[in-house]
Order: sequence, then C-alpha cells, then structure tokens
Amino acid sequence: MENNVENNQKTILIVEDEPPIVDILVYNLKREGYNTLEAYDGVTAVDMAFKNKPDLILLDIMLPKMDGLTVCKKIRSKYNIPILMLTARNEEIDKILGLELGADDYVTKPFSVRELMARIKANLRKSDPTSSKFVSQSVEEEETTSSDKVVTVGNLVLDLEKIEVKVDGRSIDVTLKEFEFLKYLALKQGQAVSREELLKNVWKYDYIGDERTVDVLVRRLRKKMKDDTEEPKILITKRGIGYYLKSDKLGKE
Repeated sequence: MENNVENNQKTILIVEDEPPIVDILVYNLKREGYNTLEAYDGVTAVDMAFKNKPDLILLDIMLPKMDGLTVCKKIRSKYNIPILMLTARNEEIDKILGLELGADDYVTKPFSVRELMARIKANLRKSDPTSSKFVSQSVEEEETTSSDKVVTVGNLVLDLEKIEVKVDGRSIDVTLKEFEFLKYLALKQGQAVSREELLKNVWKYDYIGDERTVDVLVRRLRKKMKDDTEEPKILITKRGIGYYLKSDKLGKE
C-alpha cells in the first residue's frame, strides 16, 4: 500500500513469536505505508537484520532460540538504527536492561496500536539516511569545514555533519538517539532541560512518556563518556529540573 508516501520506502523488521500479534502489526504498518519483514525467533532476527538492513526494529523480549535482550545487544554492536522493545512483562528490570543495551524505546503489551505507530514515527523522524548503515562503514564526507557543523561544550565536541561525538579528543560510539540527546543539550548552551522537554523534543512524543527512559539514557551516556556517575563532570543533573552539559563558562553545581 502507498497511503503514506513519506513512509513508503521505510522497512520495519518485526521480531515476535506470536503470529496473531505479527499479523496485527503487519496489517497496521502496511496501512501506514511501511514495508515489513517478520522474524519469529531471535537467531533469525539477527540474520535478517544484518542481511536486510531495516530502518527500524520492533523487538519482543521473550523469544525462542535467543532472547530479545541478546538480539538487541548483537544488532546494536553493528547497527545504529532505532530499536523499540516489545514486552509483556511489567518488571522494571526488563525495560531498564533493554534501554541499557541500546534500545531507543519500549512499549509494554498490551499496547495501543495508535501509541505504537506514534512511537515508530517519532523514532523514524529522527533517523538519518546514514543511521541505518553499518556503524563500521565510513559515511561519505562532504567537503565542508563550516564552524556551524561542529558544536563544542566544555570538553565535549559534536560533529553535526558526521554525527560523531568526542570527549577530550576520544571518539565515543553513540546511537542516533544518544547523539540527538547530546545535540539538544549542547544547543541549549548549559541551560538545564527538564525530562518532559527532552521527551517532547528528542523522543518527539506528543504525550507524556516515561521519564525514566531519559534517566537510563543518561546513565548509558555517562558510562560511554567515562563520566563519574557519582560526581559527573560532563552531563550534569540539576536537581528538581533535569540535565545540562557542563560548559567552561559555568561554575560548579
């Protein structure tokens, strides 16, 4: 179907072992103009992801042959594309683990199809044509040295053209969501930003999402940047407000 020209070329890999749920997802995704691929176990999911390079992955946690958390870790090691976890569990540990392993978002079953479609669109909206390629592949560089392509905040440097992050000259491997998060804070020039604002502008939610999603991403970034979680020097928590990036111009918190 081609109801939505914008979505028509986007391919979504559905990883789910329950055929009725797969059927519902395929029907609604195709109605929105997406192409779909289906995998019913973890091993097949990894193979299909590497072979077909989808634009987004809907990934269930409970899967035969290989669980969704392991699948997420394997795919994230080579891909920098949006991964949305689907889980029937209500245990907080599953959501936290999924986000820690690189998932961009999660939806708990039973889910609203409308809500799921909104989250899919939000995550795809932030995707870049280069984000669905292997991380190890070099992105074709444009010949530009324009200063507005590089944002520096303290010892953190963001290259907006190459989608690269460096801390003290050391390259940091980040997901697209992590990059957009840092970019949003960097452009705020040291202003503390609330979790609600971050969800609205980075995750593009049209409703109030789970603010713990932001906290998990922050912990993940601090670990990658080797920023002390007890006394962070780069990504700072402003109590009662949210987060900001430490600038040389700012005094101690």
